[in-house]
Amino acid sequence: QVQLAESGGGLVQAGGSLRLSCQASGRASSSYAMGWFRQAPGKEREFVAAISWRGGSTYYADSVKGRFTISRDNAKNTVSLQMNSLKPEDTAVYYCAARRTVDASRSSASYDYWGQGTQVTVSS
Repeated sequence: QVQLAESGGGLVQAGGSLRLSCQASGRASSSYAMGWFRQAPGKEREFVAAISWRGGSTYYADSVKGRFTISRDNAKNTVSLQMNSLKPEDTAVYYCAARRTVDASRSSASYDYWGQGTQVTVSS
């Protein structure tokens, strides 16, 4: 069993930065790949970034590549998403997710655990 809790969302002007954090609990000694997804009003949930268990492999949506960075600290059971050069189209609820494998995935259907989401709003 894994519980995930996001934090760090808020309101920011275009061009600004935010850092989202996801605190995991109940992991025990299991290994999980992690991902970040987002859902804007009237839109489907979409992939943002993913990271493998050891953190050696990362993947990004084309829309955020070069602006966002995913990282993890397994000793602290945390995953972060550093978001720079934010754009109004980044406005969404951001969710962290965990997958019971060492390999990351871009597919939301392949993740087993989800956080409650945190709102990110970017003003133009």
